[in-house]
Amino acid sequence: MEAYIYDAVRTPRGIGKKTGSLAQVSPVELTTTLLKALKERNNLDTSLVEDLIMGCVTQAGEQGGNVAKVAAQCSGYGDHLAAVSLNRYCAGLEAVNQAAARIRSGWSNLIIAGGVESMSRVPMGIDGSAWVMEPDAAFGKFVPQGISADLIATKYGYSRQDLDTFAFASQQRAAKARAAGYFNRSMIPVKDINGFTHLAQDEYIRSDTTLETLAGLKPSFAMMGEMLFDQTAIDAYVNIERINHIHHAGNSSGLVDGAALMLIGNKEVGEKLGLTPRAIIRMGSVIGSEPLIMLEGPTPATNKALKMAGMNASDIDLWEVNEAFAVVPLRLMENLKIDHSIVNVNGGAIAMGHPLGATGCMILGTALDELERQGKSTALATLCVGGGMGIATIIERV
Repeated sequence: MEAYIYDAVRTPRGIGKKTGSLAQVSPVELTTTLLKALKERNNLDTSLVEDLIMGCVTQAGEQGGNVAKVAAQCSGYGDHLAAVSLNRYCAGLEAVNQAAARIRSGWSNLIIAGGVESMSRVPMGIDGSAWVMEPDAAFGKFVPQGISADLIATKYGYSRQDLDTFAFASQQRAAKARAAGYFNRSMIPVKDINGFTHLAQDEYIRSDTTLETLAGLKPSFAMMGEMLFDQTAIDAYVNIERINHIHHAGNSSGLVDGAALMLIGNKEVGEKLGLTPRAIIRMGSVIGSEPLIMLEGPTPATNKALKMAGMNASDIDLWEVNEAFAVVPLRLMENLKIDHSIVNVNGGAIAMGHPLGATGCMILGTALDELERQGKSTALATLCVGGGMGIATIIERV
């Protein structure tokens, strides 16, 4: 049994500060905006939607207490709609993979999956962390992600110019895509109860970015490294004498608010509802990786998904590799010998921001829209994941 994507929607990404355009909008409101859009766009009989699965990393305050179920209750879909909030750190794509697995197994017929993160209202880290509090996990095995990114760059010889060149391309591509309306099919403006628009387009993109302005930015993680974490990394990777700190605010992902959802079901329910399938979810994978270097998971996760699907990297037409840090997609491209011309063709999180639990569903939706725009067939989305994991999903356009 196949799992089909029938629709994909997302909010714009709002700057994740109190001054951002979505800072006055709760995570539940972001989600219900999309749930209502799915209903209206597809003339959806909501009584047939069985579950809402959502990624959310910082599950505290307004995002605590199973935010997905609260959104389900506020959506008008009906009391029958079950919901679960999951946390695989940045791998909110897990929600899509779980939905697809349930559809393919025959356990469910129609599920909505995605994620939400309001980083302006629920700051990252406010929920605490067992990772840093548990001695067996933390001692000699933990550094912040920025240190991990700089460790990877140092280990494999990526320069500041390499990272900044990639970041500049991300900004240029995102600005071009926004201006050309490439995101419009999936983009749902966020409005208040009076119809006033809070935000209709991604606002984090800095179209005036140049290589010169990027070159002038100071490294973000040097001081943190000097305090403690560089030595932890060097003790683990003894062939490295010092960490070259080259990631900064301009070549790392930004903090933003946003949500994304997909309508996923089997063939029979789609026919019953008169829906036209857009893509098949061919395969998903998740792997664990070494937790200190942490961010190398996309390559083994991608290789696992490709192997299980009986495919090669050359079979993929378009790639979406989350730009948590510039070194992450650069490393995947080098490992799998993929040309940048088919990777993140409309920019990525460096330009548009990374709303943690929502990003996976967002980039998969971007890939689907671009497959349709270009008339191509297959896409793969992958993300590095905190604590040393990787996740990937392969889709094929119908």
